[in-house]
Amino acid sequence: MNRVNGMIRRRIVFTGTVQGVGFRWRAMHAAYHFGCTGWCRNEGDGSVTMEIQGDAEQIDQVIGAIRGGRYIDIERMDIQNIPPEDEDSFTTD
Repeated sequence: MNRVNGMIRRRIVFTGTVQGVGFRWRAMHAAYHFGCTGWCRNEGDGSVTMEIQGDAEQIDQVIGAIRGGRYIDIERMDIQNIPPEDEDSFTTD
């Protein structure tokens, strides 16, 4: 399935209390629920990197759902717009 047309893709690095609190699980389920694709992974410095693709509203909804996590405390998000990719799922490492 070609999901590139009309989609945007963002690389977001989240810092704060974002590891060991269900962040990636919540991101995966929110992305599925709101129809986004991409991936997220824990980084060695304690941050989480995510590439997420959808329309702007879908991406905002996913981030809102992640922020709603009980133990998650996002202190900072570094956001880059990057070219969309042809993909059809959201995965975690």
